[in-house]
Amino acid sequence: MAGMERVISGKEVAEHNSRESCWIIVHGKVYDVTEFLPEHPGGSKIILKYAGKDATAEYDPIHPPNAIRDNLPPEKYLGLVDPNTVAKVEVKITEEEKARQQRMAQRPPLSEILNLHDFEAIARLCMTEKAWAYYSSAADDEITNRENHAAYHRIWFRPRVLRNVTHVDWSTKILGHRTKMPIYITATALGKLGHPDGELNLTWAAAKHDVIQMIPTLASCSFDEIVDAAVPGQVQFLQLYVNSDRAITKKLVQHAEKRGIKGLFITVDAPQLGRREKDMRMKFTDEDPAEVTDNKVADKVDRSQGAARAISSFIDTGLCWEDIPWFQSITKMPLILKGVQCWEDALMAYDSGLAGVVLSNHGGRQLEFSRSGIETLVEVVAKLKEKRGLTFPNEKFELYVDGGVRRVTDVLKAIALGATAVGIGRPFLYAFSAYGQAGVERALEILHDEFEMNMRLLGARTLKEVVPEMVDANCIHQHIVSVPSDRLYDSNYETMPLARLREAKSKI
Repeated sequence: MAGMERVISGKEVAEHNSRESCWIIVHGKVYDVTEFLPEHPGGSKIILKYAGKDATAEYDPIHPPNAIRDNLPPEKYLGLVDPNTVAKVEVKITEEEKARQQRMAQRPPLSEILNLHDFEAIARLCMTEKAWAYYSSAADDEITNRENHAAYHRIWFRPRVLRNVTHVDWSTKILGHRTKMPIYITATALGKLGHPDGELNLTWAAAKHDVIQMIPTLASCSFDEIVDAAVPGQVQFLQLYVNSDRAITKKLVQHAEKRGIKGLFITVDAPQLGRREKDMRMKFTDEDPAEVTDNKVADKVDRSQGAARAISSFIDTGLCWEDIPWFQSITKMPLILKGVQCWEDALMAYDSGLAGVVLSNHGGRQLEFSRSGIETLVEVVAKLKEKRGLTFPNEKFELYVDGGVRRVTDVLKAIALGATAVGIGRPFLYAFSAYGQAGVERALEILHDEFEMNMRLLGARTLKEVVPEMVDANCIHQHIVSVPSDRLYDSNYETMPLARLREAKSKI
């Protein structure tokens, strides 16, 4: 019971400020992390910086709320700290941070943000390097990440004319739930890296604009905090990384169902995280040269996953098709597989009685040279019609696409080809990183305006009139093809920096 917990003075905590005995405070609780120092994916230096002190401010942006509890043995939790005895941690503002804050002050007003690319451009200038590296990074050479967007350029419209488009309506249903747009805010991890309110920015904006938010397993805010922030009747889904401890997974899923979550999206494309080298590079910039000898780092820790590794070690690598009946036995929520990348697996999902699949390569962050969701969609629609006589969109088995979407024209191409809705992730991260909740709302307003214009220009009064005959996707499988370059998108793409020499320290 909380009332029986040991209360520790800040003075006692402060005495444990070394490698030999390292205590830290997170959210008013004291932990002994001495034995964890060599294993911390971010290196020991960052923990030792807060040894004997309150590390909450550093911890919050890059860890889900329960990360420290899940990664330390129970006996390493020592008790509560007396808040009146904790000395304030003085944070020295670097010249780099001062420059970033100055750039924040120079942001253009939201009225000058014209498209989703603009948010990325401003966020790149205003975010910390660590946050930008995590959000923007993708697998290996990041070819898949760029292909996700480029694939939409191989699809062209065949608009209809002389239709009365005075009134156009792009509302739809996702898993039977009304939404004003055929998009949803897809799950992305670690929202507080970009903004102190993290994923709550998305919850608040989604409520105002009547769109659906998918809550990530690895959110910076707690699950209950995000659900509590929703308005009555607001529809939310849950993205699930399956824990190797199935009891933990069962507890989370059943809790989500009790809290009113309307759909469970099980991620199936991440048995191991891809190499996101921009993010990985950040793990070495903080390393103390004094701890590096003979080209070897003193800590025996694999930093190969950057910020992502610390929060994902629990993911079950043994997840397989035989587990589907178990999921169906523990919840009545519709089950969707997130990360399907070929028609064979989509067919197996349909035959397994699932509610749908997200055709996705994880934002280009997993297997390099995995095809885009929009390309896979064309294949899946054709094959499921051939094998099972299905036509799409289909209320009994819904197809979703994510990755690379920056314009409503991208969304409408996916709808025409059979998708029920499209997930958008990074653009909303960039929107709140630069402007908070107001940024997400502006992004949704931009999409609203693009829907109205493009529906009229396409000659479609409702989404039911956005049909396959309105697009030419004959080139979708041609991965080398000349198309006009997307200069807004390309101007935001930042090549990963190469390895650099460390600055030499003067011996004088």
